[in-house]
Amino acid sequence: MFKYFNNEALRKLVVGFGNLFNDVYTGKYDSDGNLLEKNRVPLTYGPKEKFIRRIQEVSTISDTVRTEITLPRMGFEMLGMNYDPTRKVNKLRTTQANKEDGTTVFNYAEVPFLMNFGLYAFSRSIEENLQIVEQVASSFAPEFVIPLNFNTINRKVNVPIILTSTGITELYEGSFLDKRVITTTFSFIVKSYIYGRERTSPIVTRTQESMFFGSIDDDDKASTFGATGSTGDLTGSEGNYYEDE
Repeated sequence: MFKYFNNEALRKLVVGFGNLFNDVYTGKYDSDGNLLEKNRVPLTYGPKEKFIRRIQEVSTISDTVRTEITLPRMGFEMLGMNYDPTRKVNKLRTTQANKEDGTTVFNYAEVPFLMNFGLYAFSRSIEENLQIVEQVASSFAPEFVIPLNFNTINRKVNVPIILTSTGITELYEGSFLDKRVITTTFSFIVKSYIYGRERTSPIVTRTQESMFFGSIDDDDKASTFGATGSTGDLTGSEGNYYEDE
């Protein structure tokens, strides 16, 4: 039953989700409202707690060089997944595709799942954080649909990404010497699928056709049935005749 395969459906889903937030920027303005500079916000995959610890602690590159993480910054992670019975289909339904060599590949019906994702935005000032919130939240009303090519069979599958909640917090615990960090957490639900392994159908090189006919007389006493063979000849040597008395 269990055979190794890897169509990277989950990996492609994570990459597709992260690509949505690759082009988020923050700007700095002067007192007249003129844009002075615009910076792209880095995006990294990882848990929220990991980012907070890296912000609070200085990293050590060597014995003499110590660096500090720059803000603003964004991170995201896949939190979990749950089976979605509302989108269930017949298990024996198949989807087929033809390869260049003429081979037909297919897989059985996909399994619907609800994926939970978290997106985090970290900044020093509330102004930068609100800029990120505006750019992210304005794209979801409350969902955004992306097409994904999961494998050679299931291509251009529309995957809805739904923004369910947004929360802004500020780390206030600790001394006055601690760095100020404002964190915004976005929660998403992704309606996606998990696909099974691809199976190969042999190339059809020969076909055989059979035809059956029958008749019943008025007295319902006798019935005749005949069949043709692969030649399609009704009266050929491969035909059969039966009589019920």
